Amino acid sequence: MSSIITQLSAAMESKAQDDNTVVELPEDAPFDPAQREWLNGLLTGISTIAAAAQGAKEEAPGTPLAIFYGSQSGNCEVLAKDLKKFAATQGFEASVGELDSTDLAAMAELNHVLILCSTFGEGDPPDNAKNFYESITSEGAQLLPATLNFAVCGLGDSSYAYFNKAAEDIARRMAELGATPCQDFLGCDVAFEDEYAEWKTEVFQTEVFSSAAGAASVQAGASDEYTPEFDKNHPFIANLIHVESLSGENSAKCVNHVEISLAGGGVDLEYQAGDVLGVWPLNCPDDVNAILQASGFTGSEVVSLKSGPASLRVLLQSKMDIHTVNAKSLETWGLESAPEGYQVLDVMSELKPEIDAQTFLDGLRPLQPRLYSIASSPNAHPGEVHLTVGEVHYDIFDKPRKGVASTWLGKRLAAGSNMGVYIQSSAHFHIPDNNDAPLIMIGPGTGIAPFRAFLEERESRGAAGQNWLFFGDQHEAEDFLYRDQINAWQESGLLTKASLAWSRDTAEKIYVQTLIRQQGQAFYEWLEQGGYIYICGDASRMAADVDKAIRDVIKEQGQLDDDAVQAYMDKLVAEHRYQRDVY
Repeated sequence: MSSIITQLSAAMESKAQDDNTVVELPEDAPFDPAQREWLNGLLTGISTIAAAAQGAKEEAPGTPLAIFYGSQSGNCEVLAKDLKKFAATQGFEASVGELDSTDLAAMAELNHVLILCSTFGEGDPPDNAKNFYESITSEGAQLLPATLNFAVCGLGDSSYAYFNKAAEDIARRMAELGATPCQDFLGCDVAFEDEYAEWKTEVFQTEVFSSAAGAASVQAGASDEYTPEFDKNHPFIANLIHVESLSGENSAKCVNHVEISLAGGGVDLEYQAGDVLGVWPLNCPDDVNAILQASGFTGSEVVSLKSGPASLRVLLQSKMDIHTVNAKSLETWGLESAPEGYQVLDVMSELKPEIDAQTFLDGLRPLQPRLYSIASSPNAHPGEVHLTVGEVHYDIFDKPRKGVASTWLGKRLAAGSNMGVYIQSSAHFHIPDNNDAPLIMIGPGTGIAPFRAFLEERESRGAAGQNWLFFGDQHEAEDFLYRDQINAWQESGLLTKASLAWSRDTAEKIYVQTLIRQQGQAFYEWLEQGGYIYICGDASRMAADVDKAIRDVIKEQGQLDDDAVQAYMDKLVAEHRYQRDVY
């Protein structure tokens, strides 16, 4: 009898793996034909039901989860996609969208929501989260049900006064409006990877998420979306080809054109005009020496990071932010406060904390890559990427200071030298596939960078659409970046209009927003013809002034009231015809 049971078990297991398998009693089973037929039918039915139940279990969908992000530079967008993959391994089937793709009414219908949002400028939300932020922080915001379970992770920079304000406001207001926080708000600093990884794990371990989880994806974390090999934590080792100054000898600025070889990177370093290049810089040896001298360290002290031990000098040179001082720095060094604007050198020189080398290192933030708008089209420069980089020079407390990456690229890095780079896609800042669409590009100073790429791309496509460039700086003679190329595009007809603003060449200061207002009729006509607006540059001043000028033109030329102007702008944004790369 035990032999019969063993054979039946094997047959039923085979049936569970192959629906075509027929379960039958062994030939030598002690049953007459009628009994055999009845039992064979019974066993086949039981095994079919079991196989169907097993298949249903394996194919059961995960629990719905909505992931929303607000991202200016792209980091939160990258994390949102990572969170979607991780959610699949935890029994959730996630959708990903910008915060402005939803509203409170739609969110009230959801049960599980995760939000990733950055903060930039003076505590402002990213462009693709503005409408949602304004609606949720308004006094008359719609209430949310307690059945909406949520968690919020913010990305910010602790050296700014409004650290993580936008994300924290969203988290606070969602709770005030009635939604249920399943995890405390997390506000990450610039080195966010470890904190974010811990946060996402803890979210899915909360009772409200773990109890609601469906079947985990069979291919845990699998995604149809292509993931490049090189990223922030795994950069490609590129080579510097060439650097040349774009500024005149008498310019108050020093702007460089930087060419970098991506040879050997293959498809993992493919980019589009409008994307961003992440660059890992090295600190200036002179700055490292000054800090070591001020702090009384030799640089040969052995200290440790998570990656292991190394000499203090090596880590200061290549791994640590040797300028920024924040609250954590002061606390680690045993200091209650420091004068506003103090950098690491000032603290070590003036306040002289009595600390050892390891404690000093523990108070520093990790060095971060710099993100630069790409100034080239891959079709015009195969295997290369170009940047437009303004060197940063300034004084604090009568001491000269300089930017880390901008001066490294412009002055300290020799041709042929290696550098770690990666491509960060900017899905929100690409030219349309429609080659007939008119483009209006507004980018004074180094804001010209992506528009050089746009024009090279339109040229390589043979695009028939009109192109209008607003560009300017202080002096035409000294600060006309890419003068020869822009003039050539005007002569060829690729550049339909070039509106140039030189703020210091006339008694009255002329800026790009001045020209937008002066040429308002034509500007509005381009919009009415389906034109796309692109803005690149400083967020707090230039971009805000340009936005105001555009609204004034729409109001005047369209004879609209304020509500209608806002509706017009919302339509441009919804149609991806108003895009900004601002910082």
